[in-house]
Amino acid sequence: MKKLIFLFAVLFSFTGMAQNSQLFEAANKAYGAGNYEEAIENYEQILANGKTSAEVHYNLGNAYYKLNDIAPSIYHYEKALQLAPGDEDVINNLSFARNMTIDALGQEESKGFYGIFESSTTAFSASGWGWVAVFCMLVFVVFILVYYFSNRTLVKRLLFISGMFFLVLAIASAVIGFTKQDLQQDSTYAIVFSEEVEVKTEPSPVSEEAFTLHEGAKVKITEDFQGWVEIELPNGSRGWMEENEVRRL
Repeated sequence: MKKLIFLFAVLFSFTGMAQNSQLFEAANKAYGAGNYEEAIENYEQILANGKTSAEVHYNLGNAYYKLNDIAPSIYHYEKALQLAPGDEDVINNLSFARNMTIDALGQEESKGFYGIFESSTTAFSASGWGWVAVFCMLVFVVFILVYYFSNRTLVKRLLFISGMFFLVLAIASAVIGFTKQDLQQDSTYAIVFSEEVEVKTEPSPVSEEAFTLHEGAKVKITEDFQGWVEIELPNGSRGWMEENEVRRL
């Protein structure tokens, strides 16, 4: 019975992969033909199936951008950048999309250790660094096994040094991955999806207006309270808005 269940699980997995592959190809074809709504529908279906990737989010951002839907365009570019940090195409297109927003908020500058850490680890996402750690650990194991069965002193010395080098890389990559994940969890950002939002001084519709934001603005969420979120802008301004006005990254 367990074997049968496992077989069905494997078949379901392969079926899902084939379906997503077909959807991706259909979406790309629709995009190439200028049918951006159809392309978006197929890309969104891939995400609904539980499959996410930088390519899907990047293509979604492009499709929404073609339709001048700024908020979802920026949202998906940001999601693509989370999965593929440092990707020049994503960064450039995200910059173009931001230029179409009304609010000139600027970008939050990372300072101190956090800024140095972020700028020096953009090669991979948190999960990417995890895979680097796994790869380095596998290489370390291979070197140690060969070291164990080797009889030549010079070869054993080189294998040992190389193995230790990859072990250090594995540990460092794992630490970077966990650190990036923790930092991402501590900093929750969102994109404003409503055309115009009155940001309040308190989490109440009758409170005074602090300032106004428009679709596509990127904000940092600092607190949640009964359907409201407190947001912070790069200039330090804070206020409250209803959670359904934004979409978390």
